Amino acid sequence: MSRLAGKVAIVTGAGSSGKVIGNGKATAILFAREGAKVLCADAVEDRAGETVEAIVKEGGIASAFRADVSNAADCKAMVQAAVERYGRLDILDNNVGISVRADVLEVTEEQWDRVMAVNVKSIMLTSKYAIPQMIRGGGGSIINISSIAGLRANQSTPYSTSKAAVVGMTRSMAGDHGRQGVRINCIVPGLVYGPMVAPRMDEALRERRREAAPLGTEGTGWDVAWAAVFLASDEARWITGVALPVDAGLLVMSPVTHARLAQQKF
Repeated sequence: MSRLAGKVAIVTGAGSSGKVIGNGKATAILFAREGAKVLCADAVEDRAGETVEAIVKEGGIASAFRADVSNAADCKAMVQAAVERYGRLDILDNNVGISVRADVLEVTEEQWDRVMAVNVKSIMLTSKYAIPQMIRGGGGSIINISSIAGLRANQSTPYSTSKAAVVGMTRSMAGDHGRQGVRINCIVPGLVYGPMVAPRMDEALRERRREAAPLGTEGTGWDVAWAAVFLASDEARWITGVALPVDAGLLVMSPVTHARLAQQKF
């Protein structure tokens, strides 16, 4: 398959913290399967290395890079590494995110600042260094990972605020850099079963999450990754500034219907 043949991609958060494959790892693997050379960046280099190993085993091209994407120097070095190793940069997938379950009365200032630095400032920093390289190569695609939590209450005000900011930043950046050939979109995942939530879930909770949306099925990192492949590819050449829900239809549900559907057995 060759939807991304000849392209070079950076995927941040490309490792998975457990056995469950997250959005970043799945995206890096699919990018490589579609022909891209992939720089797999993660704050824990061993996790990125596991993703690289999976890609190389399938015959793809990838390498690992340790980066704290809330740090400007690391972001600059990450982009430089991609260009030095592979000659150009066409795709940036901003996948890093953390959460603190708290409202404004409970959250500490340090927690708030950390969530904003990792979930929002990181996108600004990675894009700051990636966009000039994309312009030199004739254009590119940036995919930011938001969440339905950015569009509705989610029992975590810091997380919800940060993910709403990702949507706003995506639209603003798309307007700023469209004439330079850089498309910027974001994916809005729903109740995906991934490394961030898996440790605190039992089968009963997974079932309730599956039943919460119209499709009645469980989302995985692969669902988010396939959306990223599309947005990164030339098939999406006329799409920019979009916030694309990948949520089994959850956002179309009213709170009342959502609650009733969650109680049904299929």
